[in-house]
Amino acid sequence: MARRPGRAARGEGRDRAETAISVQLTPVPRSTVVAYRDDGPLSRGMGALVAGQLPPLPPLIAGAFVIGVLLLIGVAGSDGLAIFAPAVTLLLAGPGSSHPHDGRLDWLVPPVVRMIEYTFIAACGYAHDVPPVLIFILLGAMAFHHYDLVYRLRQRVYPPPWLSTFGLGWDGRMIVLSLSAIAGFMTGGFALLGAYLWLLFGWESLTCWLAAPRSGVDAADMGTQD
Repeated sequence: MARRPGRAARGEGRDRAETAISVQLTPVPRSTVVAYRDDGPLSRGMGALVAGQLPPLPPLIAGAFVIGVLLLIGVAGSDGLAIFAPAVTLLLAGPGSSHPHDGRLDWLVPPVVRMIEYTFIAACGYAHDVPPVLIFILLGAMAFHHYDLVYRLRQRVYPPPWLSTFGLGWDGRMIVLSLSAIAGFMTGGFALLGAYLWLLFGWESLTCWLAAPRSGVDAADMGTQD
């Protein structure tokens, strides 16, 4: 029996669309917990040195405790010691980035990393009298990126690998602010970093979702084949 032209045309159109999408979208990695970490180049480089042999959660918990102590004793307000907080976190949490995060409690790693990063940024901002609006803008850029990442993984869509490099990762963002504090350029550092991240994350998210297939159209096409 001859194949109906309409169905063939729809199939060919869908195949072309899927081919176009596959060029622009990156598949989700095997472990979504690792993707939620949002590691930067420094953290990933340290993870490569241990080849996934270091469990991620215990060192990170120790790092969170050290960061809490440092912030409580006023390290965030000291220009000479501001670099210690992200450096300690990187040394303790970075090597675990290559682990598959398949332990029973390893799902706790991303929220602990988020807590460390957000708390450090807020503490540094208020300790150095950064205008609250700039603190809000920077935290908002990171919250937007992390929410976008969570939603993408639910849709089986993962951002391109270069985004974590240019987005600096949690480790790079903390170090940039620490260096800004040491240079006495904290307010400018917050302003520049916030503007840069909003432009980067906003542009990449917009272009990615515009390229994503519309599930309703795909579902309708599948229904016409039944």
